[in-house]
Amino acid sequence: MEWIERYKPDQEPSLSDIDAFVGTPLWGEFNAFLREGYQVEPEVSYSGCSGQPGWNVKYRKAGRALCTLYPMDGFFIALVVIGAKEYDEALDVLGGCTPYVRDLFEQTKPLMNQRWLMIRVTDDDILDDVKQLVRTRRKPKR
Repeated sequence: MEWIERYKPDQEPSLSDIDAFVGTPLWGEFNAFLREGYQVEPEVSYSGCSGQPGWNVKYRKAGRALCTLYPMDGFFIALVVIGAKEYDEALDVLGGCTPYVRDLFEQTKPLMNQRWLMIRVTDDDILDDVKQLVRTRRKPKR
């Protein structure tokens, strides 16, 4: 069953429901990275956005989005927005990223001087890429 069908707009899933649905240790590792490194708590919210509708998990620090996570069956999608402020640093980081993430960046058209990267996190290497890109948005506490 698709995520959007499992939890309707009036049925907010718990964090443990989301963890069970995603079903990969990458999910827990990334959430721990965000919670511990940035001292933030996840916000579960519903989006009717046509790009990826349904319940998602947002992380914000000091009023600024770090990333948004979209649960999928067996993996998750991490939305990381690369704006003008972090663009040059992100280009440096991309040199060490997987071909998948580099290609995604190149194929993503800028929108209002930002690139909205919807990264399918399916393995450790891609997870490392996402962590590096999030670090361009804001440095972790430790």
